[in-house]
Amino acid sequence: MNKKICGIQQVGISYKDIKESWKWYRKYFGMNVPVFEDTAEAALMYQYTGNKVHKRYAVLAMNMQGGGGFELWQFKDRKPVDNLQPIKIGDFGINIVKIKAKNVSETYQFFKSEGLDLKTELVKSPEGKLHFYLMDPYQNLFEIVESEDWFSENNDLTGGVSGITIGVSDIDASLKLYKDILDYDTIAYDKTENFEDLKSLNQSDTDFRRVLLRHSEEKSGGFSKLFGKTEVELIERKDKTGTKVYQNRFWGDSGYIHVCFDVIGMNLLKDQCAKAGFNFTVDSQNSFDMGEAAGHFSYIEDPDGTLIEFVETHKVPILKKWGIYLNMKKRNRDKNLPDWMVKLLGLTKVKD
Repeated sequence: MNKKICGIQQVGISYKDIKESWKWYRKYFGMNVPVFEDTAEAALMYQYTGNKVHKRYAVLAMNMQGGGGFELWQFKDRKPVDNLQPIKIGDFGINIVKIKAKNVSETYQFFKSEGLDLKTELVKSPEGKLHFYLMDPYQNLFEIVESEDWFSENNDLTGGVSGITIGVSDIDASLKLYKDILDYDTIAYDKTENFEDLKSLNQSDTDFRRVLLRHSEEKSGGFSKLFGKTEVELIERKDKTGTKVYQNRFWGDSGYIHVCFDVIGMNLLKDQCAKAGFNFTVDSQNSFDMGEAAGHFSYIEDPDGTLIEFVETHKVPILKKWGIYLNMKKRNRDKNLPDWMVKLLGLTKVKD
């Protein structure tokens, strides 16, 4: 079996109050299917939480139209610390999460009518495609991008996560991870300029280098059809004033805490990462139980310390009301799960 990156499973986002934030995401991003909901100690992450084990509450929420999910995360025994300064575009870490939409213009008009915090008008990306940016009520920045890649369709305007924008200090150094190991091997663009679509987001008149990466091959295995096509955009400030998003803060403090990739062949991936100088900093070794789901998970840091999570799923609830779980270990991991089986997850949809 070869190592596979099957897609972005989720982006971890930490809050003071999950119940409040999740309701907002259900309404505007259709993130209404909880794959798991669990309260436990984050024992293996102690090195990123002040060398102390903290209790946390987490929900993995998905949009069944397709895309990655949100792992909504909240400390149970500590008040999360906000970033003291607003994140500048190009600061080191996850800057922006990309959300897929069927029609960007229609989505923009709806969000505008709802009074959401739109940070730009409809603008063109470096590829010449319409997109726009908005801030959620919790100071997280999102980019709405048009997509024709859908797992299923309902009346929601958006799907889930289709990519991320990560601030880095040196794009060439970062490509050794994102391009060579995570298999985002197609460069859609590599441009350096003072970008029009970023001017209203940036705090200064700055040139950036932006590289947009995509997979050349269609992904397969497990839930890859649900995750869909994804992209990673690397952004580097040419004025070299970027700082770490989580400088002097804990993993689990407010904001984007990690991006998680669904993988097959964790041990092979571990060897590849180590040879490239990206050693696992956290490794659950075997199956780690998260109550309603289980898997082998690990973390590495990119060259600027941004946390990248890998999960090889072992167990997932399909019909958890009736105690029915899918054992991924007993399946051919290289094959996609049948669509009908994945759609059963939608039976747990939360209705407001």
